[in-house]
Amino acid sequence: QVQLVESGGGLVQAGGSLRLSCVASGRTFSDHAMAWFRQAPGQEREFVAFISWSGAVTYYADSVKGRFTISRDNAKKTVELQMNSLKPDDTAVYYCAAGYYSGRHSAADEYDNWGQGTQVTVSS
Repeated sequence: QVQLVESGGGLVQAGGSLRLSCVASGRTFSDHAMAWFRQAPGQEREFVAFISWSGAVTYYADSVKGRFTISRDNAKKTVELQMNSLKPDDTAVYYCAAGYYSGRHSAADEYDNWGQGTQVTVSS
């Protein structure tokens, strides 16, 4: 099991940047693929970004490609999401997730460990 705690959310104007961080506890962090999902009010949770256990492979949702960057540091047991050129549509609660990757990187049920979420609000 991996326990996850997110931080770094907040209120930012459109065009601004935020950096989300997820700190993990547990001995098997480096074995897990990691991802960020988000959920806006009244909407389903949606995939944002994925990073493999080694950091060598990343995937992004089309809506954030070129603006967001996911990274990880296995020694520090952290995964981060750098978000640039933020838009009001990026407003959501952002969740960090961990799981043993089996090929479905954008599926929420691929991940069995979730953080509590951090709110990101982008004003126009």
